[in-house]
Amino acid sequence: MTIQQHTVDTPYIVGPVHCYTALAAGELVLFDTGPLSRRGREYLQKNIDLAGLRHVMITHCHIDHYGLARWLETESGATVYLPYRDVLKIREHEYRVTQMYRILREIGFDRDYINKLDVIFKSDLVFPPFPENFRIIEEALPDYLGIGFLNCPGHSQSDVVFLGEDWAVTGDVLLRGIFQSPLLDINLDTGERFRNFEAYCDTLLRLATLRGRRIMPGHREKVGNVDTVILFYIRKLLERVAQLRPYADDDNIARIIARMFGDKMTDPFHMFLKASEILFMKDFLARPGRLQQALEQIGLYDAVALQFQKSLQ
Repeated sequence: MTIQQHTVDTPYIVGPVHCYTALAAGELVLFDTGPLSRRGREYLQKNIDLAGLRHVMITHCHIDHYGLARWLETESGATVYLPYRDVLKIREHEYRVTQMYRILREIGFDRDYINKLDVIFKSDLVFPPFPENFRIIEEALPDYLGIGFLNCPGHSQSDVVFLGEDWAVTGDVLLRGIFQSPLLDINLDTGERFRNFEAYCDTLLRLATLRGRRIMPGHREKVGNVDTVILFYIRKLLERVAQLRPYADDDNIARIIARMFGDKMTDPFHMFLKASEILFMKDFLARPGRLQQALEQIGLYDAVALQFQKSLQ
């Protein structure tokens, strides 16, 4: 099965996003869609046979990866496949957002901030229209296509990696040269905060199984070595943990952001991203042995052992 990369510009700080096409059992498959933008639509119209498109598979429902799913559904008639936990987000959107705001209040953000964030969340900037008809990857991915998947939560709670014979489309779980902490989210099975740190530690074990495959990442260059990317992420995490240490005993995340960044960080969505990162790091500080164990299991702990221990001092 031959897979082809397509690169679409985005207006976001992550830069261009990669989508991929493949012929599976003679049917055209598109992995991710690019952002909801005129440029994104024009790219797909020019470079992909929309009339022949049969399947659209989404690694996770962040705007730059699924933004054109609704448009493709109507433009091509292709079947759209979404991760199970993203489907829960669609079905329980209002409850999810309400619970996220509850957590933000609990960690120190005031009503004025939440109102500003709500304006962003209610715009297409974060949540573009979802497709009206879709199938759930974990339940309905057709066997005859010969495409497998791994659930790899961490970056988000819904990340899926798609697998061919010798390749993997990894979305945002393996980003060479980019550190993106998992986003604050709600576990819709429990109503409590989704524990991205715990999920990421489990995901490390699955990512190690991708060694030797050709990795198709969501951004930046192609990935030549899975271990290199994992170690980049871990080292960047430990570097930022060391920066957080003087403030780590404070449970007021909004105050930590103000103390660390002052007037340099005022954009509500960027503050949301930073709050997510700090929560992830505080979870690590509460259970560093959990990450150490995962790294030992995949044979990478020795490469970061010194920095790991220093980050805890």
